[in-house]
Amino acid sequence: MTRPILEARNLHVAFNGVKAADGVSISIHDGEFLAIIGPNGSGKTTLLNICTGYIRPRSGSVLLDGRDITRLSPRAIARRGVARAFQIPQLFSVQRVIDNMMLALAATDGLWTAIRPLESEPRREEAERLLDLVGLADDADRISSTLPEGHRKLLDIAIALALKPRLLLLDEPTSGVSALERVPLMEALMSALRQRRITALFVEHDMDVVARYASRVLVWNAGTIMAEGRPDEVFSNTQVRERVVGGA
Repeated sequence: MTRPILEARNLHVAFNGVKAADGVSISIHDGEFLAIIGPNGSGKTTLLNICTGYIRPRSGSVLLDGRDITRLSPRAIARRGVARAFQIPQLFSVQRVIDNMMLALAATDGLWTAIRPLESEPRREEAERLLDLVGLADDADRISSTLPEGHRKLLDIAIALALKPRLLLLDEPTSGVSALERVPLMEALMSALRQRRITALFVEHDMDVVARYASRVLVWNAGTIMAEGRPDEVFSNTQVRERVVGGA
């Protein structure tokens, strides 16, 4: 097997004595869509925060393409090809959808672009390509706050894709999304990832979404990984069904 894109080794993190990661090691390889499931408060989002530089572990390391990124800032990690989409979309809600995209693209160009006009033909064209990629082309001129939650999530993902990542980390992409929106959201997301050849790791509570879209599943419980494997293997595990799936 090839070297992992991202590898976490022996991570230890605790908050007020509660272990969010207790010697956890994981890896994700090129082309995977890796799901992490587990009870609320078990440490799943903490892993995403460690991998993107928002939290530093007490001990252990995170490697990207074999290089240690544990102590790097979120911005430095993003520049190396790791993007993040949040559980609550991080949007400029009073701006149009297309403006959110052009702001994201401007930010990727560096601070010196602040003195240049936000809208340029190349930047608008790339913004439109990204919106089309996630199925939001028809929403380009809408104010972001007026979008349904599923489309707000897709806009947040499109903003993350503006960084041209190799690896995308998603925190509960279907959280707060209506049942009718979930499949269209996931289909748009998966299509975008395949077209851009992006590997992804996502935390999710909807077991139907995990079963349908994940290539591999990690089960997080009390700061440790209690099971991993293909969705069918994990969901046939008696302990997983009793401790996690029933309460997820």
